[in-house]
Amino acid sequence: MSSLTPEDNKLVVLARATRARTGAAEGAALRDLDGRTYAAATVDLPSLQVSAVGVAVSMAVASGARGAEAVVVLTGGEVAGEDLDAVRDFAGSGVPVHRGTPSGLVEDTRLT
Repeated sequence: MSSLTPEDNKLVVLARATRARTGAAEGAALRDLDGRTYAAATVDLPSLQVSAVGVAVSMAVASGARGAEAVVVLTGGEVAGEDLDAVRDFAGSGVPVHRGTPSGLVEDTRLT
């Protein structure tokens, strides 16, 4: 892991475990303003495709969360612009989105 806060490191652990358990392309985790966490994996079905970040944001919205403190996505590529837009739409500007490798090494952070 990296020099993230202990709370953000927990998100890395959750995202890594969810990705490994499901065998998905991506794992993500989101912490809302109340400290609740949502761990998600990519959904890739013939009739439905949703990124891991999209699933995590959807779970938070459906749970009545009012915003997000931080998001982690573990992926083999870059964070999609649509994922950053979804976090921004849900939680506003300035939310850190940490991107890491599938093994959990955080490589960079972008703000919404």
